[in-house]
Formats: sequence, structure tokens, C-alpha cells
Amino acid sequence: MRLVVSSSVLAVAAILVTPVQAEGVENGQGDAVVTAATATAADNAAIATNVAFDDAAVQLRRGDDAEIVVAGRVLYTDQVNALRTPTPIIDVPQSLSIVTADEISQRGFTSIGQIIDYTPGVNTSQGEGHRDSIVFRGVRSTADFFIDGVRDDVQYYRPLYNLEQVEILRGPNALLFGRGGTGGILNRVTKKGVIGQTFTDGELSIDTFGAVGAQIDTNFSIGDNAAFRLNAMYQYLNNHRDFYDGDRFGINPTARFQFGPATTLDLSYEYIDHERFIDRGIPTGTNGRPVEAFEDIVFADPELNTNELQAHLLRASLQHDFSENLKGNFSAFYGNYDKLYQNFYASGYDQANTPNQVTLDGYVDTTQRENLILSGNLVGEFDTGRIHHTVIVGGEYINTSSDQDRFNSFWSTTMDDNEVFAIARPLNLRGGVGVNAAGQPTTNSFTTDLNDDTRVDIDVFSAYIQDEIALADWLNVVVGARFDSFDIEVFNVPANDRRSRRDQEISPRLGVILKPRENISIYASYSETFLPRSGEQFANINGDNNALEPDTFTNLEAGIKWDINPGLSFTAAIFEIEQSSPQVSDNDPATLDVIDSQIQGFELQLQGQVTDWWFVSAGYSYLDGEQFNRAGATGLRPRELPEHMFSIWNSFQVTSRFGLGVGMTYQDESFVNNGNTAVLPSYTRFDAAAYYDVTDDIRVQVNVENLFDELYFPNSHSTHQVSVGAPLNARFAVIGRF
Repeated sequence: MRLVVSSSVLAVAAILVTPVQAEGVENGQGDAVVTAATATAADNAAIATNVAFDDAAVQLRRGDDAEIVVAGRVLYTDQVNALRTPTPIIDVPQSLSIVTADEISQRGFTSIGQIIDYTPGVNTSQGEGHRDSIVFRGVRSTADFFIDGVRDDVQYYRPLYNLEQVEILRGPNALLFGRGGTGGILNRVTKKGVIGQTFTDGELSIDTFGAVGAQIDTNFSIGDNAAFRLNAMYQYLNNHRDFYDGDRFGINPTARFQFGPATTLDLSYEYIDHERFIDRGIPTGTNGRPVEAFEDIVFADPELNTNELQAHLLRASLQHDFSENLKGNFSAFYGNYDKLYQNFYASGYDQANTPNQVTLDGYVDTTQRENLILSGNLVGEFDTGRIHHTVIVGGEYINTSSDQDRFNSFWSTTMDDNEVFAIARPLNLRGGVGVNAAGQPTTNSFTTDLNDDTRVDIDVFSAYIQDEIALADWLNVVVGARFDSFDIEVFNVPANDRRSRRDQEISPRLGVILKPRENISIYASYSETFLPRSGEQFANINGDNNALEPDTFTNLEAGIKWDINPGLSFTAAIFEIEQSSPQVSDNDPATLDVIDSQIQGFELQLQGQVTDWWFVSAGYSYLDGEQFNRAGATGLRPRELPEHMFSIWNSFQVTSRFGLGVGMTYQDESFVNNGNTAVLPSYTRFDAAAYYDVTDDIRVQVNVENLFDELYFPNSHSTHQVSVGAPLNARFAVIGRF
């Protein structure tokens, strides 16, 4: 067959590929060409996300009639991504969203949180101002993050500069990813070397707050069978809040080697150095809502509210085709993280009785963690009679060493961790020295009151198997299970107490996919996951926790996926999750309570090219839930669970060189705390963009956020820590290939 692509815009679940970034992408040779007119949406999805075809590769050449050269019949990823098997998105029995590097660039995204704003079924949490924190279908997580399919559980802000795409899977995902992932997981797929190509992409940006960014992506071949690629970035951080600043630096050299047509080795080293101011927002008043009069006040110490992270990440991935129907992948990951964060924050506010005073609490926390992760799997395809099987068999070993300690603030006046200050802009506090609300000088010490000092060692052994069974052209079944053995030893240094525990869990998965037509799938799935009582950050297993079984979570989901045309897809899903997880205590935001809840809802998503000149990405989610205790339902709604969320982004190609974008995101009100006494108000934010291709290789663009200058509060951490959204601002960028 030989088909022709008549557009340089292809869709991955309807995601744009820009002409500048499409130029010269070549992964090999092939003898067939796929076109937008005849290829399925799954084909386009595979092409646009750097997914190669079985026994083949993809070649994309620049031009008005760009060609995609493909050989083979079965989709197969050339990188470790969240699916791991050669499965078109339409045949995956769960909800997922993919955002490519091209869309990240075009939309001006600089953080995971900005991607989440336009993703159905998920929303952001504050993360205490120093980490990514996502609420997956009502379940908050700071650890369900992966990089190239490997666990990335340290709490920090993850950069986007070196990514091929971001994959967000909703629902429990223990079969492929292990513990946690109750409401979903987020996987970052990094860029790899491209053999046979030489190119350099770059970007310079500045925004109206004064933040500056620069990044480079350069690739060149080393002979016929190797390539070297370097991604690097620098950001000077700034925003609308007083005292906010910071720097981010990242560098990621990678190398790809092809040892013949059947074997590929990818090597990667990444160094990350981040430093930023920590802002934990403003208090809520007697009506339970953020006090808007405080929108410009930062309840922090300008010098001591800071976060520092240094990380060294080494990755290796070896892929080998044993035969046409049997492929293997082995990966090794080592991560060394050194992190410090210290901060003051509003822990108490009584608007009725002391409206001009606020109580501050604080702490300094350090983490030194090393992760060694070894994993491997085999993917085989075979037939038993007229039934086709795609089987993945894999195993994983994780060794984690994590030392963490925390000192509470300790005030010379109160001799404890809380002190009351007069509310002013700025507060009378700098460098840990200030004057309290009574006019008395006070000094803080971050070395007196030890809250926690634990040394954790973890060993995890896992094995899993999954079979995707094609019983007929119209009926597929997915069945599998994962076994995890989780061993943890915790040394509580102050108590000189050493405890250990082993948990062994089996997590099943079952899915049924009906295909009434090639471009339509109707699915139902059941899955489970678990979380040891040590929690997602291994806080401790002291006291009664030493004897408690892990929390287990179940998910029921049913949905439909419809590829309306080759570039436009629609998905809908309905689901129910039962979960039990640590939540911030209403009475003390520095401690956690275990909260049981049941969450139901549904999601709608439309993505793709409506016409040659109009791209749309729209999503809606409805979420409902209730908390439970030993006596049953409490009538309380889980925190951070908006009933309605809606987002839409439109890109319009006005001329061959000029384009416009406009979007809107709406988040319904939700509760800040589990007691349902504090409310995060609903908000609607409009965004816009404009793009102009100065030449075939240079683009200038502006991305405008909060077009109508709405005062809004996007997320929170606890009752008196509500984030203040950014006012009207713009980011200007020059993007090019050289």
C-alpha cells in the first residue's frame, strides 16, 4: 500500500504537530505511507507521539505534502511509555490523556499544573508550594509520578523541557505500576536520540512578571548506528506574589545505539537544580472562604520560605526483538535526591475576634533519597486457533533508601511552634526574627524542636502478567494480575526504635472491549491497587500502624471511545472508586488523618482537528463522593472534589503562517478541608494565544493567561492555606529550529 499525508498537522488523540518540530524526524526506513485521509485515528496517534510501527519505523519530511513512511501492521512503541504493549489508544479499557511536546510548546505550558488545568477528571492541589500535587478523581497524590514508566516518587516540581509527551491515566494502575495510583498516575516520556538526523531546536521566553526561560534540544548522529541528544533549560522564576523568585536548571544528555536492526540501547543522565520561594497562600474567614482582602499579603518569611532540590537521575533502556512476535525490554534507573524545604504558613485565623492577627506555624524538612529500580518485560504475540493474544510478562525490583527529618519552628516568646503576628504587608518577620502581635521581639529556631527523624529502607519485588485477547474482530478481553512483596524497615532515631513489616498483595485487572465498528470501542474494566500503611512517602510504621494491613482500592469503569474521523476523537467514561488515604488533618495541617471515601463520576473528552484550520481539546468531568468512618457514611464530601470541571482550548489557523488560540477552564467550588467548613470558590478563567511563523524555522508566539483578570483561588493545602491565582499575564516566546 502507498498512501499520502496531505497535511503537516497530525493528531494524537488529536494533538498538534507543528511544521517546525516535524521537520526531519526519522526513526528508520519503511515502504508504506499512511495518510490522514485513510489512516485510523490510532495510526495518527501513534505517528504523532513518536510511536513506531512493528518491524518498521516512521519518516516525517517537511512540506505541504508531508509523507509518513511506515512499514508493518502492528503499532509498537519505540519508548517505554504508560501502555507498554502495542495497543492502540482506542483499545485501552480506561480513560487516558496524552499531551505531546508540540502542544506543551504551543500552549506555553511550563508546569505539570498547567497541563492538569486542561485535563478532565483531575485537578491540582497546592503541594505546600514546593511540589507537584494532583487530585486524580478526588484522590490527592504526591507520589504517583513516573518517568519513562519508572517510579519517580520524590516530592518536587517536575520540569517539562526534555519531554516527548505527558501521559495521564485515570483509575487504579497497580498491574503495570505497583502500589499507589489509586485515582491515576502521570507518566513523563523523555526525548531520545534520533539516528540519522542533525537538528537543534531552541526557545527563549519572558513573561510580564519578569520570569525568563531558555531551553535547547540538539541532536546529531554518530555514524550510522548511534545518536547523541542534549536537552537543557534554565528558568529565572517570578510571579505575582511578593518575594517570589527562584532558579531552575536542568541538563539531560542522552545517547541511542542500534546494535543491528533488532537491538536498541538508550542511555540518559539528568541533573536537576531547583530553588524557589515557598508561598502557601492566604487564610479563610468566618464564612469559610478565602479572605479576598488578603490577596496581596504573603504569610511567610521573605528569607526563610525556601525550597532547594538537587537530583541526579541515570536511566538505561535496552530493547531487543527476539523475533517478529517476541520483544523484550530491560530498564535500569538510579536516582539520587537531596531536598530541603523550610517555611512559615498561616495555621490559624479568627476573623470574628481578632481580624487583624494571624497565627504562624512552620518547619524545616530535609530528604535524602536514593532509588534503584530494575525492571524488565517480554511482549509476545501469538495465536491459539483463531484467538490472538498479546501477552506481557514482567518483573521489577525497587530498592529505596530514604532519610528524612523535620524540625518544627520554635519561638522564643511562646516556647512552641506557633506565634501570633499582626497582619500587614509585609508581615513583621524576616530571617526568623520579628515582632509579634503584642509588640514583643521574637526569634525562631529551626534546630530546637525535633519533630521527626527516620531512616527508611525498602525492598520491593514484583511480577506481573497480562493478556490482551482478541476473541473476535469485535471482542477483546484484557486479563492480568500483579504480585508485589513490599518490605520496609524504619529506624526512628529519637526513640531508638527499629520496626519492619512485609506486605504481599495481588492486584488484578479485567477489561472487556466491544468493537461494533473499527473506529468505536465500548469497554468495561475492574482494577485494584494498594497502599502500605507507611504511606506514599514512607513517613513511618510506628505505633499501631505496624500491625495494620495495607489499604486496598477498587475501581469500576465503563466507557466509549469513538474516532469520529482520522483526526478527531471522543471519549466518555463512568467510574466508581473506593479509597482510603492519608489526608491533611483539619486541626493540624502538619499531620495526616486516614480518610475513607467512595467517589463516583463521569468524564467526557473531545480532541482533534474539527476542520483543516480548527483544532479543539475539550473536557468535562462530574465528581461526587462521600466520606466514611467505622459507623458508615458521614454525609461529608471529600476535600478537593469539585462537582463540575470543564475546559476547552481552540486553535485556529487563520493563514498559513498566523494562528490564534482561545481557551477556558472552569472549576466548581470544593471543600478545602475534610470537615467541610472551608470552601474553595468556583472560578472561570479565560486564556488566549497568538502564533506567527516568521520563517519556516522561526516562530514567535504570545500566551495570555487569565485574559479578563479574574481573582480566583485555584487550589489549597489546608484551611488557612489557599493559593491566590495569577492576574492577567502574558508570556512571549521565540521558538526555532537551527
